Amino acid sequence: MKSENTTYSPDSVMWEEVIPGGAHWSFNVKRGTTLRVTDIGGGANLSVLFYSQDEKLERYNMADTLKAQHTAHLTKGFVCYSDMGRVLCSITEDSCGWHDTVCGMTDAAQMLAKYGEARYQTHLNAMYRNGRDSFLIELGKWGLGKRDIVANINLFSKVSADEDGNLMFQPDNSVAGDYIDLRFEMDTLVVLAATQHPLDPNPQYQPKPVKLTAWHSELPGADDYCRNFRPENQRGFYNTELLYR
Repeated sequence: MKSENTTYSPDSVMWEEVIPGGAHWSFNVKRGTTLRVTDIGGGANLSVLFYSQDEKLERYNMADTLKAQHTAHLTKGFVCYSDMGRVLCSITEDSCGWHDTVCGMTDAAQMLAKYGEARYQTHLNAMYRNGRDSFLIELGKWGLGKRDIVANINLFSKVSADEDGNLMFQPDNSVAGDYIDLRFEMDTLVVLAATQHPLDPNPQYQPKPVKLTAWHSELPGADDYCRNFRPENQRGFYNTELLYR
């Protein structure tokens, strides 16, 4: 197990929470907050969506995030763009090295075909949960619905493509103690689902827990690593800072 890099002061921690495997949650994060997501036992997948807290029609845009930064996956230095060209959050630290952006989330039909059925009426909290329905439950709490589901990020999961374009899931991408730090540049609604990756080859329903730790962090200066990681990011930060002047 990796030892966790404590790049923050314990006095700055706002809250800490463990998300059980299969669970879902949503909450608002203020600009100037860093959220660390830690893979507790290894092999976790956390599907995430981001929306502007003030105008929820503005949300994470996978296509703009990837093409603006010339990448197909996310790790330290990259930022998550909204569809208004602003930076929702930046990846300031990452011990894992690869987070999937293109494979989406599980749905009820896929779960039934792969794992069978385990409903609440028979299994209570051990019921089988899928990513899409988990997102819909959380989005409904904020007046959002099916049309507001967009391409999500799958934290801790690695999917690569071979020469023929076939997607390959790497089961051992994340080990116990791996973490990613998301520094929020906008007031953001965060929606989470700790469900298995849609390409996870595990024939058993075994979603893994993750830990969330939030703390106050400094706003990025002119020499910020993420701001200067790609030339395009400087423009994204400028657009974001105009919103808060």
